[in-house]
Amino acid sequence: MAKFEMDTEFVRKLAQILHETGLGEIELADGDRRIRIARPTVTVAAAPMVATAGGPAGAASTDPAGAASDFAKHPGAVKSPMVGTAYLAPEPGKPNFVSVGDEVAAGQTLLIIEAMKTFNPIKARKAGTVTRILIENAQPVEYDEPLLVVE
Repeated sequence: MAKFEMDTEFVRKLAQILHETGLGEIELADGDRRIRIARPTVTVAAAPMVATAGGPAGAASTDPAGAASDFAKHPGAVKSPMVGTAYLAPEPGKPNFVSVGDEVAAGQTLLIIEAMKTFNPIKARKAGTVTRILIENAQPVEYDEPLLVVE
């Protein structure tokens, strides 16, 4: 069996690219040689969010992703606890977990985020009405990005 020689400087450069871009992993293959650099991931349950009285109340609608930044500090914003791909429905062809105008109960699944081939349910922290959906189905999301608003 031949010894596997590794260019540690190349590995460091890949790790730096991973850090700079915020990607979860990079995998390269060259013939029979393969290298995969991945960030450690932690599956995080959505932490309870404290709701405060008042705050801007928007009209019920689904917003394009660019509008999400306007809701980053909204008291009813449900934010992503991880980097991944957000899905509004449990599987293709099925109805969305929630729609704008739906009443939700605390603990109800609002959407799922796929990270490292694991589907993580994002649940309502409080009962209320879904007033905004700030993402599209199958959209990549970042940590702490507002996903929807429950008022």
